[in-house]
Amino acid sequence: MGAFEAADWDLAGTFDFRGQEVRYGIMGTGEPLVLVHGTPFSSVIWRRIAPHLTTYRQVYYFDLLGYGRSHQQHGQDVSLGIQNQLFTALLDHWELERPDIVAHDFGGTTALRTHLLDGRDYRSLTLIDPVALSPHGSALVQIARRYPEAFIELPGYIHEAILRAYIAGAVHRTLSEQEMNRYLQPWIGEVGQPAFYRQIAQMDDRHTDEIQDRYTEIRCPVTILWGEHDTWVPIEKGRRLAERIPHASFQIVPEASHLLPEDSPEAVLATILDVINQPTRTTADTAAQ
Repeated sequence: MGAFEAADWDLAGTFDFRGQEVRYGIMGTGEPLVLVHGTPFSSVIWRRIAPHLTTYRQVYYFDLLGYGRSHQQHGQDVSLGIQNQLFTALLDHWELERPDIVAHDFGGTTALRTHLLDGRDYRSLTLIDPVALSPHGSALVQIARRYPEAFIELPGYIHEAILRAYIAGAVHRTLSEQEMNRYLQPWIGEVGQPAFYRQIAQMDDRHTDEIQDRYTEIRCPVTILWGEHDTWVPIEKGRRLAERIPHASFQIVPEASHLLPEDSPEAVLATILDVINQPTRTTADTAAQ
């Protein structure tokens, strides 16, 4: 399987985060909108969405530390405890204040932690099937978290088979081989395979425990989008999350699973456009609703 081709997705920007390279891209002009991916994916989940947003916003996207084309190395901290620190540093690097944020899965956790723990303000926050309530973790995550070294040592073809089945479980439709390869490539080989199990081994409920009782403190309008058939983070958690966030909008997308940007990019794009085209609202406006 070949290396991840730069031509597939523009990540020309580089940012040094504590000696580790983070790759990012920027497209369009206007007010800022930042897209944050989750696990075990990369910013390529936005490839069919980001270009259509450039009419309205300058769009920023990046690969989380240890994901996609960002730096991977032995002993690396790629936990949710470090990703909000990275996101805070990137917002500083880009000199962004109160951007619109769209975040999926662990990207949702990262955006929430950056807002609640690091004090960064957003104009709006759109959460797509986020990991926001404890406990979390699929059956594979639970067992691989207990025995990471055993999984790291699996023959490559067995690891790839597991990875294919795992990613296929995140979508309601069937990914083409080209689509599947986009998600496989960062996690294959002598560097990628250990990196995949490294990020699983570092998944910990404490990263959501730290924020899940503070959702009443969110200081911007929140829209939550959820795949009707999400088996990774069931829709019941989405409803519970919406109840915890005052005035949050909760929308269900039919015929879609966890990886909504693949299953229903049209619904994701329509929701984002609706959110960002709303008049700017203050915290007081949100509280008065």
